[in-house]
Amino acid sequence: MENIDPQHTESGAAPKPIEKDYENHKEDPGPAKPAVTEKDENGGGQALKWVIPIAVIIGLIIWFVMRK
Repeated sequence: MENIDPQHTESGAAPKPIEKDYENHKEDPGPAKPAVTEKDENGGGQALKWVIPIAVIIGLIIWFVMRK
């Protein structure tokens, strides 16, 4: 197996606090407040709960037609 550098590692340290002074921490800032507190009211789940069942039904219809 090749010796590759990992792109992401878990350090076990506590997550960084919400950033309040970006100018002083430009090199290694913490997350912005909206990134932590934003609600997911109209996320992709609303669309997927309709798209996936319809796609499954269409797939089953095509499968039944093609197998004969």
